[in-house]
Amino acid sequence: MADLHDREARAARRARAARRALPAPRPAPADPGASEGPGAPERRWRARGGSRRSTRALRLGASATVMTVLVLAVLLVPPLVRLDQQAVDLAAKLLPPSPAHPFGTDDVGRDLLLRCVYGLRVSLLVGLVAALVATVIGTAVGATAGALGGRVDRLLMRAVDTLSAIPHLLLGIFVVAMFRPGVWPVVVSVALTHWLSTARIVRAEVLSLRARPYVDAAVSGGASRLRVTLRHLIPGVLPQAGLAAVLMVPHAMWHESALSFLGLGLPSHQASLGTLVQGARGSLLAGDWWPTLFPGLLLIVPTLAIAGLAGAWRDRLNPRRRSELTL
Repeated sequence: MADLHDREARAARRARAARRALPAPRPAPADPGASEGPGAPERRWRARGGSRRSTRALRLGASATVMTVLVLAVLLVPPLVRLDQQAVDLAAKLLPPSPAHPFGTDDVGRDLLLRCVYGLRVSLLVGLVAALVATVIGTAVGATAGALGGRVDRLLMRAVDTLSAIPHLLLGIFVVAMFRPGVWPVVVSVALTHWLSTARIVRAEVLSLRARPYVDAAVSGGASRLRVTLRHLIPGVLPQAGLAAVLMVPHAMWHESALSFLGLGLPSHQASLGTLVQGARGSLLAGDWWPTLFPGLLLIVPTLAIAGLAGAWRDRLNPRRRSELTL
């Protein structure tokens, strides 16, 4: 019996020693939502969505403000400022930015701020008119292909694919080379090379609209294909075509600048953002950065502003995508 009690005592001591050697249990992590109440996850969800909505609203407001300032500048500065943008002052050539000349002067002493405003006006004019013409052409081709279908659709889309295989800049150079340098040859060149993407977008939207119940009802009621196209299909694709036109404006501005930089667009004496950058190449190599920086910024800033406005327009056209972005 004594041996049995000794063995039990030793086993009890070993068990107590083993329990003391074990690490202390860690407290369970607190549930972050438990202290906030049962509605805490939903409140955090709404707060995150609200912060993203406020960010989009801030981006939209900043884009609208920038575009308003730029448009007012190109509309009001030339008639209000009674200065000749072509006035040469060799004594003031290549002056750095200063209160008298906020953007500095170029290599022949012309005020760079005034020339940038005139250049932005020309580039915006080319971008707007070219985007409008390209949108009209692309909408007509895409709507015709989508509404008629069959051989007409295949023929038009193969033509679009063939033209898309040619680089835009190369085709634009070919078109501009047939005319004298000027604004309207550049507009024609940009318009004839930028309607392809709009045609694809409009065709896809028309094909989607053709499967809608109200279009089937119109066809079953005896409406002709022309009437269905004019009354139902064309109005349905106008928002997408308008968005494509807005996004095409900065693309057309960059295309005009590239042609002018190559010496194939506007004449060198006429101010545009492309000719300003082209004329400042020698100054940049000499270390004078401002004749290149400010025209380049006036190309980048409108592009970002228009992209912000187009993003807000796209969210309004596609509420489902907007709700997905809020998650």
